[in-house]
Amino acid sequence: MLKVHFIAIGGSAMHNLAIALHHKGYLVTGSDDEIFNPSKERLAKYGLLPEKIGWNTSKVDIELDAVIVGMHAREDNVELQKAQDLGLKIFSYPEFIYEQTKSKKRVVIGGSHGKTTITSMILHVLDYHELDADYLVGAQLTGFDCMVRLSDSASIAIIEGDEYLSSPIDRRPKFHLYQPDIALLSGIAWDHVNVFPTFSNYVEQFDTFIDKITLDGALIYFDGDKEVVSVAERARKEIRKYTYGTHDHFIEEGVTCLKTDVGDVRIAIFGDHNLQNLNGAKLVCRELGISEDQFYVAIATFKGASKRLELVKRTNSAVMYKDFAHSPSKLKATTNALKQQYPKRELIACMELHTFSSLNKEFLTQYNGAMRAADRALVYYDPKVLKHKKLSPLSKEEVMEAFATSNVEVYIESESIIDELRKLSWKDKNLLMMSSGNFNGVNFGKLADELM
Repeated sequence: MLKVHFIAIGGSAMHNLAIALHHKGYLVTGSDDEIFNPSKERLAKYGLLPEKIGWNTSKVDIELDAVIVGMHAREDNVELQKAQDLGLKIFSYPEFIYEQTKSKKRVVIGGSHGKTTITSMILHVLDYHELDADYLVGAQLTGFDCMVRLSDSASIAIIEGDEYLSSPIDRRPKFHLYQPDIALLSGIAWDHVNVFPTFSNYVEQFDTFIDKITLDGALIYFDGDKEVVSVAERARKEIRKYTYGTHDHFIEEGVTCLKTDVGDVRIAIFGDHNLQNLNGAKLVCRELGISEDQFYVAIATFKGASKRLELVKRTNSAVMYKDFAHSPSKLKATTNALKQQYPKRELIACMELHTFSSLNKEFLTQYNGAMRAADRALVYYDPKVLKHKKLSPLSKEEVMEAFATSNVEVYIESESIIDELRKLSWKDKNLLMMSSGNFNGVNFGKLADELM
């Protein structure tokens, strides 16, 4: 039995990988200095939750076959230092994923936005047709217990390719390590400014990603993004290249219908961004031997990835959605999607500035016009988070100036936003809550029941 120890086991991808290896029969241990739900509950369910919070060097010994270190750990972590002193095999989780899938056909979905949804769509289609696949995806998907699977049986692996750094001792972006046989590139919009200080430096990471495609591999890319097109044009000539755009469709009574050669197909998702994601997923599935008929039958039952335009509540005259959107391109795509789907309803869109990039004064100007589609745009940030991230203070006026549209209102207390929502009548209004956080502890389900 192989023995693996996780340093920083509580992370989103790390805890899923730990569970996947547990399912595979590995002896798994781990530690962390903080573990929150849902990671905590899920680790406890499988007997993998550390007995005590904190780092414990006694867990690191010469008997270990591998140590997997997460980005949450620091370079001077005592467990990591002991593993290095003992000469143990140390992996970042993307390195370990590659080691486990290097004999399989690897599909890697990259891009500043849409990659979780595209990965989820592909997995849904494969699962619908009972086709065996390993995978790594960054959001919970209905019908999947664990969002990492590593098996001996599957001949393909579907991997969401994040561009953030791999580990405290491996500063390469994660998606540089997977070496795709099939790569998809959905879009490029500057993010992670704490790691990639200029846009050109950020774009270089995608050039490297494409350069890692295997010798007889394929690149599928969105042709509506000029930066993506430029990266694709610079790619090696022998790579097979396929482009995609927005799928033909129409909207009927709030429902999006695809126009296809097999007739109109009603789907549960909506918005141009999702219709682009769907087209990209279809091309990947085609490369994997799935016909268009098979794809459409399956995608009609796809309800979306967790926190990606996820329906919270629907009434006869209102809907409430939540979304992980936090970057400028994601805000724009998500607000546009909901407004286009319900053009006759007023859209109240709330977003939280929560990430390092979004709270960075230099980056904030990228939000110019990002929420223009909303009738009212309520923007919240917590000054305490700025202090915690050691960023310069922001004024409400600076945030309003950055968004640069008259519909924007700025709040520094989450309760003030909620109070404003409580004042409204929700007849013929839709509510969109967007954040990579949770508006300082707001329960969206309870809020929806209260308002609607």
